[in-house]
Amino acid sequence: MPVLRSAFIALSRNRPLRNFCEKSRFGRRMSSRFVAGMEIGDALRVAEALNHQGMTATLDSLGESVTSETEAHQAAEIYHSLLDWIAAHKLNANISVKLTQMGLELSPELAEGIAERLVEHAAKTRNFVRIDMEDSSLTQVTLDMVRRLNARRDLRGTIGIVIQSYLYRSQADVEHLIADGIKVRLCKGAYKEPAEVAFPRKADVDTNYMKLTRMLLESPIYHGLATHDEAMIAAAKAFASEHGIEPSRFEFQMLYGVRRDLQRRLVREGYNVRVYVPFGREWYPYFMRRLAERPANVLFLARNFFRR
Repeated sequence: MPVLRSAFIALSRNRPLRNFCEKSRFGRRMSSRFVAGMEIGDALRVAEALNHQGMTATLDSLGESVTSETEAHQAAEIYHSLLDWIAAHKLNANISVKLTQMGLELSPELAEGIAERLVEHAAKTRNFVRIDMEDSSLTQVTLDMVRRLNARRDLRGTIGIVIQSYLYRSQADVEHLIADGIKVRLCKGAYKEPAEVAFPRKADVDTNYMKLTRMLLESPIYHGLATHDEAMIAAAKAFASEHGIEPSRFEFQMLYGVRRDLQRRLVREGYNVRVYVPFGREWYPYFMRRLAERPANVLFLARNFFRR
């Protein structure tokens, strides 16, 4: 793993720096490139603007690893409000949820109960819940929870999951998820993982990403390919074209504030594009992981910051 990426991942866990950045005007200004804002209204405005541009949105209330049951329920209430607002404003948007924000590290039963109520709410409002994937220590419990909820007939198709191509296990996981009819968001992965569980070389991560992409595209399920890598996107488009897979059968997913030019170009070419829109006051870990994924973003942020 490159030194810069390791450094940013380490910084993402630095509590004093996090407290300073999240409370400072400077930190909020720096985060604004990748974070829609601090409040629900900020995320909804961005989602509406994306819809006008022909894109859909996934809304994520930032936060993870709550320390009490009360905090877990408070985090869930934000998502319940989002589902109601999306329905009321007829937005083309869904939600993305981290299980540690729902209390997974306090009690798996607590997290599953909260997640179940969110998926039930989404089913009633004809929406969808994506359960995000966190570090590899939580992969199995996350998969098990999603598969149990999807097995309920009234919730089938209302819940999806994220798979990370840097994990060795991901091919087997994708095979099982396809068999269960579960929608997958495929990404490369943004956590620091040991070589025992994850490919240490970027080339191997990329190779596995394309292998999993082909598996997902050949399945009858609507999946999302999350990448800003133009070579990966071109390869996915070529594979789909060669195998008669219509653009309407899948979507490309990208992060808010990253490669807006590419997002718009894909829409013009007739592809479905969904933008992941994070918001909230606990933005620091997410922000640092974005810098870890692509350290060149540091120079980009610095240039734009001093132009203001």
